[in-house]
Amino acid sequence: MGVIKAISSQIDKLVPASLQPMWNHPAGPKTVFFWAPTFKWGLVFAGLADIISRKPADISIPQTISLAATGLIWSRYSLVINPVNYNLFAVNVFVAITQITQMARAIKYHMDNPPPSH
Repeated sequence: MGVIKAISSQIDKLVPASLQPMWNHPAGPKTVFFWAPTFKWGLVFAGLADIISRKPADISIPQTISLAATGLIWSRYSLVINPVNYNLFAVNVFVAITQITQMARAIKYHMDNPPPSH
């Protein structure tokens, strides 16, 4: 038995019966399908921090477009895969929302402050 399986079997005994369905779910904490989107929440927190602290002049519109687009694409994907991964869905919706907010801030800034004409 591998180390991971040995640790998992010990933790299995500690998980209450009411949480066993979530614990043993095909997209539960014993799989990469849980941990990958869980760590992706870091992008959401970084986006929220940027909304608070980043000046609109410093926002990259192409970067926000690509992050918002991937958030929307992966949100859709998370609902059509088997098993449906609601953690992946939620994190990608929030990635898209934070980036659309940033994009709106940047576009408003550039509309209010056009470059000087020569």
